[in-house]
Amino acid sequence: MGTTDVEKTDFVRMSGKGQLVVPQQVRDSANLSPGETFVAFSVKDGVLFRKVELPKVNADFDSLTKEIEAQFKKNKVTKKDLNEAVKWAKKK
Repeated sequence: MGTTDVEKTDFVRMSGKGQLVVPQQVRDSANLSPGETFVAFSVKDGVLFRKVELPKVNADFDSLTKEIEAQFKKNKVTKKDLNEAVKWAKKK
């Protein structure tokens, strides 16, 4: 990174409460608005923040739940099977 790159960079500092302020130029270019929700992922040498829409997360969860239910029915998995699996997992 050359000197001109550093001069153009808006540095971000974390507050004592763990809060970060996203620079205005970044908010504008990424079309970010106050109140939006993000998920944070630890990555090599840093953190990646990804904007998520909670209704979409809920819809994805509902879809996944339906798929799991369908697989359980197809494979004839019973409530007893699930309870035994949970007990087994808790022992580990």
